[in-house]
Parts: sequence; C-alpha cells; structure tokens
Amino acid sequence: MNLRTKLVNLPREARDTLFLLAVIGCVLLPLFPHLPIWAGVFASLLLLWRAGLALGARKLPTRWLLFVLLVLAVGATLASFHTILGREAGVTLIAMLLALKTLEARARRDAMVIFFLGFFTMLSNFFFSQSLPTAAAMLVALVGLLTALVNAHMPVGRPPLTLALRSAARMALFGTPVMVALFMLFPRMAPLWGLPGDQLSGRSGLSGSMRVGSMAEIALDDSVALRVRFDGPASALPPQSAMYFRGPVLSDFDGHEWQALPIRDSQATPSHLQVQGTAVHYEATLEPSQRPWLLLLDASPEGPQAEGLRAYRARDLEWMAARPITEVLRYRATSYPQFRHGPLAASHELRLLTQLPAGFNPRTKALAEQLRADPAVAAGGTQALVDAVLTRLRTGGYEYTLEPGVYGENTADEFWFDRKAGFCEHIASSFVILMRAAGVPARIVTGYQGGERNPIDGYWTVRQSDAHAWAEVWIEGRGWVRVDPTGAVSPGRIGQLTRLRAPRGAFGSAVDSVISPGMAQQLRAVWEAANNRWNQWVLNYTQTRQLDMLKAMGFDAPDWQDLVNLLAGLVVAAAVGGALWSAWERLQHDPWLRLLAQARQRLARAGLDLPTHLPPRSMAEAVRAHFGAAGEPLAQWLLDLETQRYAAHGDTPAPSLKPLRRRFATLALPTPSA
Repeated sequence: MNLRTKLVNLPREARDTLFLLAVIGCVLLPLFPHLPIWAGVFASLLLLWRAGLALGARKLPTRWLLFVLLVLAVGATLASFHTILGREAGVTLIAMLLALKTLEARARRDAMVIFFLGFFTMLSNFFFSQSLPTAAAMLVALVGLLTALVNAHMPVGRPPLTLALRSAARMALFGTPVMVALFMLFPRMAPLWGLPGDQLSGRSGLSGSMRVGSMAEIALDDSVALRVRFDGPASALPPQSAMYFRGPVLSDFDGHEWQALPIRDSQATPSHLQVQGTAVHYEATLEPSQRPWLLLLDASPEGPQAEGLRAYRARDLEWMAARPITEVLRYRATSYPQFRHGPLAASHELRLLTQLPAGFNPRTKALAEQLRADPAVAAGGTQALVDAVLTRLRTGGYEYTLEPGVYGENTADEFWFDRKAGFCEHIASSFVILMRAAGVPARIVTGYQGGERNPIDGYWTVRQSDAHAWAEVWIEGRGWVRVDPTGAVSPGRIGQLTRLRAPRGAFGSAVDSVISPGMAQQLRAVWEAANNRWNQWVLNYTQTRQLDMLKAMGFDAPDWQDLVNLLAGLVVAAAVGGALWSAWERLQHDPWLRLLAQARQRLARAGLDLPTHLPPRSMAEAVRAHFGAAGEPLAQWLLDLETQRYAAHGDTPAPSLKPLRRRFATLALPTPSA
C-alpha cells in the first residue's frame, strides 16, 4: 500500500489531526527566522512526533512528560531572552505552547484551545513583518484554521475536507466587508495602533561608518531601499545622473574606517545652504532600516513632511529622524538639484578635514606632493588639482569592480599604485585621502545614486544595490563641491546607470534558461508595483488619510468622533441587514417541513406532544390512537402530506402545497377520545 492510499484510508481522527498539524506548521514557519534556532527545531520535532502518533494510532504522552517538556521550553526561553515578556520572548513561548498543546488534544475543549492559540500565533507574525508576502501567507493560514474549526464541528462520519473548506472560504468572504470597514474607519490613535516594524537584524544598508570594502556587500542586495514618485511631467525631472540621495557624511578617518562626526543640528552649525533653479517636489516611501537617516535628493532646505515625523537637518545637509526608522515611512519633500553649501572662507573646522592618521598611505602622500608641485596645478588651485586626479583615474587603467581583492592597511596606496581596482568606496576613499594629503578639505558622502522607473506604476525604485559613495571637496569661494570619482573610472555607473551584479548561481542560471530576461524584468516590475500599493494603501493608511477620506465623502471638518459615528452607523446597518438576512433565510427553509412543524405544534396544543423525528404516517397513527374518530381528518391530511412529498409522480411535477395548506387552515383542533 503506497503512502497516498494509506492517507486516503486514514480514520477521520487521524486525517483531521494531520490536517491541523499542517496548518499549524504554516502558521509557525514564518516565525522561525525570528525565533532562536532551538525553538524552531523543538517545535518541528513536536509536530512530527504528534503526526507519528496520529499515523500509528498510538497513545498521547502522559501529562507528566508534557509538564517536563513545558518546563524545558520555558527554561530555554528564559535562557535565551532572560525574560518571558516582550515581543521575541513572548512569541517564542506562544509558539512552544501551541506545539505542545497538540500533544494534549484529548477532548473538544483541547481542540478549541489549539484553534484559538493558532489564531493568536498567526497574528503574532505581524509583530515582525507587515509585508505583502506575510499578509498573503497569513491569509492562507487563516483559511486553513477556519477549515479545521468548521471540520471539528461537523457531524460524525467522514465528511470531505473540501466541504469544510468551502464553508470556511464562505465565512472569510462574508467577513471581508466587516474587515474592510474596521480597517478604513477604526480610529488610528498612535501609539496604540502601531505595531513594531520589521525585524532588521542582518539587513544591509547605510550606516554611520564605512570600512573600505563594506559597500560591495550592499551592492549584492537587490532589495528596495526607497521608492520615489515625482510630481509633474517627466520632462521636469532631474536626469538620473543627478539623482543623489544623501545619507551619512563621513569625515573622520582613523586609517581603517571612516566615521561620521558627532551629530549637531543645523542651528548649532549652519550649513550655509543656498538653492537655485527649479524645485523638485516628490513623495518618498522609505523602507525600514533601523537607522535615523531620511534619504532626500541633494539638497533640501526644508524638512520632509509626514504625519508624526520629527526631522532635523544635521550640519552636513543630512536629514535625520528623531528615532530610527523601524517601519515603512512615507514623506513628502522638496529638493533643489542646483545648490551651494558650506562656508566660503577657510576656518579652523575646515582644517580639521585635512587631517590624516600618521603612518598610513605614505605613497599617496608623496603623490599629493608631486601633484601640488605641478605648475599647472599650482596655478589652477584646488579645481585644477581635482581635474588632474580625475584625469589620472580616467587614463591610468583603473577598474570599477565588485571583487578588487582584499586590501591591506594602506588602502589608498594599494588602489593608486598596486591594484588599480575597486568599488565606489575604494575609489572615493582613495580620492579623499589624496585630497587631504594635498591640503584640501575633503570628506565622503554615502547614500544612493540613480534608480529605475517602474513602468507599471511610475514610481522610481532605488535599491540597496544603488548604494554609492562619492566625495565632497571644499573650494574657496564656492564651498563644498560634489566630486564623484567613480564616474571618472566608470562613466556608465553614473550616466547610463550600469550596475555591477553578483555572479549568477546555479538556481539563477536555471531560471534564466526558462524565463527570458525581459519577462523576468516585467514580472519583477509587476510584483514591486503590487508591493508598493500595499505599502501606500495599507501600511501607510494613517489617521490623516482617514480624515481625507471623510472629506471626500462630504464631511466639512472631520475628526475621530466622525469616524466613530460612521463606524457605529455601519455596525447598526450591518446588524439590521443580518437580521433581515436571517429572516429571509428562515423563509427559505423547506415549506413542506414548515407545514409539518405547524401540524406538530397544533397537536402539542391539543395535548399530543410528538417527537420531531416522526414522519407524517407515524404521526397519523398517533393521532388516530389518541383522538379516535375525531382525529381522522387530521390523520388523513397527514397521509396526503406524505403522498405529496414521497409519492411517485412520473414526469409531472409534484402537486402544489397550497390545497394542503388551505385544508390545514380549516381543520378543527381535535379533542381526545373518551
């Protein structure tokens, strides 16, 4: 007997248990990446053990053994988190309790506990991620749990699971309008409404420090960092080569790592920002990063606007949030691609940005002295020095690559004289070190450069692979000037936006052989447009958008009380509609059964109380026995009612119930015979 035949022939209890275990597995599986490794292994072993007991029709473990397992689960949770409170510890404990409870399902009450623990655990997935894939997975889990719940309430026998699935799907469908109404109208009063954002441990992204070689790791991550929707026609947008989204500015170098200076706001240290030209207005949707930087196009004199967002501009033009970004954030901003910032005259603070650690990169320092000694550079000043270095990058055989090899301590020396290959941070770091060695204030700016337009929804998508590092040098009379040395090595990185890609693995190569690159690109655009819609209309559905919806519905100055009143009105309307539906359903019941029930009620009033399971013929015999001749008209009527229902009528339809209903209305209540 093969496995499929064995599963088909399983007893109902074993079949239902295996189905419930599969649903619980679907609920727990998305949680495993967020739980300790032991928790995932422990839960999986418990579910497999319970499945083996169901297949072998063996007894469940004793309560003492379950108690020992419970103590182990609680102890391991305490050892991992030093508490059983909080998000991670609490969800871990709930997952363990759900898996353990499956080993104790001896009665209907235990099954109900499992169902409701399953629903609660399903909701806990949203504590870690509220993304579209998580929502889709939990929708499948919800239908599965409802199916198991409906199946548990079905009568004895072996009803097919498809029947329970249809009922569960119908329940979910009927509940959808209520869910939508609650989502749209339930007042959002932060922080009560908010859920924690995605768990971001291990996610790549920008930070306040940069070790040479670290940004190449970000380039391997193709996930979305930012989505931007520009206002106005495409002709008014800045060119892709000018789309620099500013992030951390790194000014302190210890020979190995670049660090951002301590953050001071713009009021303490003015940035001397002057903007000119046409403003660019846009709406940005920033993915959670667990960091405070708000990515804006260079340069924005006004802070980003978003509900509940507290933002300030640091001294180096970065815009910062008051707390790390832990959830999808949408904000509006205005930027000016043409701008000037920084002091126009030399200062002590600028001299600090020419310092280099002693003992590092001696050949680069010698190169700087050599360049300064050139009469053309000496006559042209800082701009001539920058041009000379960029010319060296363009003509000196330098290469832009993700795999330049492992650099040693003297990273700039190795880049300029030995390897002549690197990613953007190798190039930017070596350029800034050379500028400082020549006495020019310089620093590194990290962020994102470029992006791609999604043809489905028109949003510009900026990915982690668009992470970039460029330089700023200070020129007297002009302030800070952006210089992107990577563009000199690889013009396609800035102009045509050619990105370096990681080598394709075996799976990626196999997919490429089945799906054409154009089709894969189109599918990704569709998916990202759908995911963006989810972010815009679900995750970013704030109280402001609720009130805007009420304004569109005709409310002059809506507030949360209007939301409550509208929601209460919908609840009342739904209740009235449900009552009318119930009354209509009652009228739709079998009219033959309803007429028989009326006869039974009349007999009960006359003193003859009959069981509900008796057919009309048995009822007629009971009427004759109890009432004698006085009950003959009613007995004959009952026999005629049976004939109308069960007699063969050939090809002709059954006679109408109307004559029987009229006769029943004229029958007098019999009295018991003496």
